[in-house]
Amino acid sequence: MNDSLFDDVNSLLDGDFGDDRILKQIARACKNNEVISNYERNYVQKLAEQYLGKTPEITKTPEITKTPEITPSQTPDVTTSKIISSIQPQTFQSQPSIRSKSILKNSKLLLGFGGVAMVIIAAVIILSLSNSDSLLNDGKSEIKSTLTIQTDLSSYGKNDLISINGISHNSKVVNLSIKNQNNELVWAEQISVKNNGLYSTLVISGGPGWDTSGTYTLKTDNGSETKSIKFSFTS
Repeated sequence: MNDSLFDDVNSLLDGDFGDDRILKQIARACKNNEVISNYERNYVQKLAEQYLGKTPEITKTPEITKTPEITPSQTPDVTTSKIISSIQPQTFQSQPSIRSKSILKNSKLLLGFGGVAMVIIAAVIILSLSNSDSLLNDGKSEIKSTLTIQTDLSSYGKNDLISINGISHNSKVVNLSIKNQNNELVWAEQISVKNNGLYSTLVISGGPGWDTSGTYTLKTDNGSETKSIKFSFTS
């Protein structure tokens, strides 16, 4: 029995220093005169230097002169279990890292494809909106009014010449009329529409019904539409 080593192990156990399993295994080996490895000796020596104030050994003489037969029950499995436990995490860490890189790469590819898909969808939406706007604009141009009327001035006096003109695309004639501020008819005429859709005529502001000053209404009717404007008259 190595008394010095055995004493150090007991002192470390009493002080609750180090790993109890390893220290108890070494103490049992000391009692049974079993082989104690250099790893176990160095382990006890370092703990003794750290916690028991031992001085480091300058010379180390190997004590293994005879290798006795070691039964499976006497095999110190603490060292083997520590080495295996320290190696195993390294073998398992390599696989997740490769898998995580693959997952990260795939996620980047998915994000890239997703971004391209979003751009394509946005472009399709913009094109469809622009097409719908153009269709709406075309529709507006198609349903745009085909009947207009206007005068050369906005106000007239007695016996002034009123110039009337306008456009009517869907008829060959238009019916014109003027009513005074009392909604009384003071003038009416049917005008032929030219081939280009234009029509025009002249009216003298005077006669029956023109004796009252105020706002007069000029109306045009082509059979499918009706438009009217107002002008002021001073008698």
